[in-house]
Amino acid sequence: MHDTECHCNIDLYCAFNISSSGNLTTEPVVKMIVLQVLVGIFLYVNCLMIFTFLKKEVFRGDTRYILFAQTLFVDSAVLFLTDVMLLMTAFQVRIHMISCIIVSVVVAVLKSCTPMTLVAMCLERYVAICMPLRHADISSSSRIRFFGFLIIWTISSITALFTFVTYISVAPPSSLSLNVVCSIELMLDQEWQAQARAIMLLTFFLLMISVIIFTYIKIMIAARAASSEKKKSTSKCLRTVLLHGFQMFLCIVQFITPYIEMPLWKLDIIVFTNVRYSNFIMFIIVPRCLSPLIYGLRDEKFFFHSIFQLLPTFARTAKALCPTCLLLSFYT
Repeated sequence: MHDTECHCNIDLYCAFNISSSGNLTTEPVVKMIVLQVLVGIFLYVNCLMIFTFLKKEVFRGDTRYILFAQTLFVDSAVLFLTDVMLLMTAFQVRIHMISCIIVSVVVAVLKSCTPMTLVAMCLERYVAICMPLRHADISSSSRIRFFGFLIIWTISSITALFTFVTYISVAPPSSLSLNVVCSIELMLDQEWQAQARAIMLLTFFLLMISVIIFTYIKIMIAARAASSEKKKSTSKCLRTVLLHGFQMFLCIVQFITPYIEMPLWKLDIIVFTNVRYSNFIMFIIVPRCLSPLIYGLRDEKFFFHSIFQLLPTFARTAKALCPTCLLLSFYT
């Protein structure tokens, strides 16, 4: 029974029991505190940038920033929900199986949405550099935006819906009335479900990485043929696509970490807990902090707007002292 409770979770409950046999008891507490601090910082930064996007009309009309805002919304929701599930696991809080299924499906859809949105952002940069005359029409069309977001969310839902439908079809009715420590792995009851899900994720990854490689090559060709005035912008687009590719890779890896972790759980629960703690930071938190880095810090216009939202008093004072400064023109 004790092993069952430890199954497929970052289980501080198990860590405390192990610690009581002689190891340090403060380590899991310190790890949990560090995680909460990191999650709190990144949620604050994401919320600041979401507020900046919503407040400024210049961003709300640009497809590039709309896609960026979607990643901020999705990443914030993923961070919040996974952190809540982690805390519930750590303290062995049980919820009804149906509630767990709903939460798990929502989290799975959101996790898939981030890499799909990153692919769309790379395509947007490709159109901006390689088809500049069509970029304005494409990026300003509400119809194209609607179908674009519809495609993103539809593809993002495929794996989660597959997991849900297969679980409902094979799970005994009595299992739906249980109270469980929630984890999406609970829905992968049969080995063939996990294998089929892994194949689907691998297929999506290969398709997405192919699109990113295609956009990178096209932008690189355009950069070589560009005039000296445009080389700076095209070079920046190349770096942006590379960062998106790295971010997407981290997002995809999070789906295969359970397959790496479970053999460790059978061998050594301490190693399993440490590995899953590291995976949570590397593949859940880090990819979610790259979006603010890519656009929040590297994009001058968005960066200055965010800073002025963070320091409104400083912004008002500086604007009064230097109303014609180029820096402050981003704020107005």
